Amino acid sequence: MHADFAELMREVHARFQTLISMDPVSRSDIPRNRRVKAVYLFSEGDRHLYAGRTNNLRQRLGNHGNDSSQHNQAVFAFKLARHRTGFIEAKYVGAGTRALLIQDAAFAEAFRDCKARVRKMELRYVEVEDQLMQALLEIYVSSVLKTPFNDFDTH
Repeated sequence: MHADFAELMREVHARFQTLISMDPVSRSDIPRNRRVKAVYLFSEGDRHLYAGRTNNLRQRLGNHGNDSSQHNQAVFAFKLARHRTGFIEAKYVGAGTRALLIQDAAFAEAFRDCKARVRKMELRYVEVEDQLMQALLEIYVSSVLKTPFNDFDTH
């Protein structure tokens, strides 16, 4: 392994340790007077479900759980709703696409419920300014904790 990358990964691991060792916080604990660039983790008890990264933590958390958030904003809640309703595999044509699922009354109700569920989840975050570090840390957190709702598929 290249020495520069090995050093970067040592820093990734140190930030991971900071993230998982912190006590959960609420959205109201996040500073209002500045944009927080961070990697965050949603959990329910000791079950870690989803890791993400953002350049505006407060706004991104709102997108994940606000009642008014659309399917392309509340991606985690949408994935939870897919699992709850059995539409697990993403479709890009025909039945099962996001546009059609969100029009289905049962799915729309599940999506609303899942946004509320996300709002109640435990939240941890670590501030990370550097975009490369954010990307590596998100992947590291997801890989180590085996967060079931992360995927790194390209479409």
